[in-house]
Amino acid sequence: MEQPAIFATEQNKVSKIYDVIVVGGGAAGLLAAGAAAESGAKVLLFEKMKKTGRKIGISGKGRCNITNNAELTEFMAHFGKNGKFLRGCFSKFFSEDIIELIQKQGIEVTLERGGRYFPTSGKALDIVQALGDWVDKLGVHISRNQPIKEIMTDDHGKIVGVRTKKIEFNAHTVILATGGASYPRTGSTGDGYKFAAQLGHRIIPVRPALVPLNSDSAQFPKLTGLDLKHVEASLLVNGKNKGRYFGDLSFTSFGLSGPTILTLSGLAVDALDQKEQVTVSIDLKPALDIKKLDARIVRDLTSRHSESIELILRGLIPRQLIPICLQQCKIAAQTSAGTFPAVLRKQIVHWLKNFTIEVTGYRSFAEAIITAGGVSIKDVNPTTMESRKIEGLYIAGELLDLQGDTGGYNLQAAFSTGWLAGKSAAAVAATATLNEEGQ
Repeated sequence: MEQPAIFATEQNKVSKIYDVIVVGGGAAGLLAAGAAAESGAKVLLFEKMKKTGRKIGISGKGRCNITNNAELTEFMAHFGKNGKFLRGCFSKFFSEDIIELIQKQGIEVTLERGGRYFPTSGKALDIVQALGDWVDKLGVHISRNQPIKEIMTDDHGKIVGVRTKKIEFNAHTVILATGGASYPRTGSTGDGYKFAAQLGHRIIPVRPALVPLNSDSAQFPKLTGLDLKHVEASLLVNGKNKGRYFGDLSFTSFGLSGPTILTLSGLAVDALDQKEQVTVSIDLKPALDIKKLDARIVRDLTSRHSESIELILRGLIPRQLIPICLQQCKIAAQTSAGTFPAVLRKQIVHWLKNFTIEVTGYRSFAEAIITAGGVSIKDVNPTTMESRKIEGLYIAGELLDLQGDTGGYNLQAAFSTGWLAGKSAAAVAATATLNEEGQ
């Protein structure tokens, strides 16, 4: 529902007629607004862009990985050490709840590989439409193209409303859900960090997360566009293994991407920022240990003894990788399988299990799926999402220092923290209204 026309002619202030003001119309903001309105609150949502849910609309490469069917404990584990913060909101609103909400709007969902839920249509914009319809039916007032300039507090540090460029809007509670700094073209330009910091919150340094990595593309120019399926990638920092992940990997014009790389990128970003040496080691044959892989190659060399090693490798790895394997193992392509020495065979086995690529950097926020860092979770009550610094302020979504793996985890965290913030803010606002009426 669009904001009533009355506000177009208001002067510097309006009376306190809203229970809850939500700043930001993304996943967390929409859920917060809807949850508050469901509880009977009068809600105003501000969105700085022309449309709400823009980041949802491009998520999952335009398909929107809504959530994951992992159990609660496993789900939280995908957020690392900060995952336990999410127990409270997940216990109140979890994967089955967002699926039910979306389905009630007429959108079917499908469970795919890896426990990932997508809209059956394969269109992320269907999810945007579903959430938009939901908040509209609940009577949420939406003010688009309306950036907030200030979150207002009284002399006691209590929320009293927000201010745009010319107008102040009063409310009992404010929910800050402006998103992180990733994909800034969708409106996530880090405004919320500034507001939170101005109100006394600690901001953990922000950096790109779930982001592709740079490597010396000139080293492997013919690999651009190559996708590797079912490999295991390990991230090495100063030669020490810091993490590994099984899945798919892609070579790009600038370096490396794909689920394995995105999952490991957080470790890479932090290490690169510390000027440490970072490499990715790819196990091209994770289903075979060294002994079994060696036996496999021995069989191939024996049964195809009249062929060259180049032809033998075609049965093991993609054609684009063969010249790199031979070059790095210092083996001539036409070396006969029948006269292939054991020492060279063991070099190939080692290479197949440890194809190593140096990482030289990472892509910008413009290509990062999420933002690492943000408002310290120590400053937020996990049972309500209310700020521990400012009474009546609630913080939700990507603004928080919570970063999960790919697979629908981050979007669910935004949905859940937003929903809990909305319910909590509405309850506080209702009590405040009763107190005012009793005076």
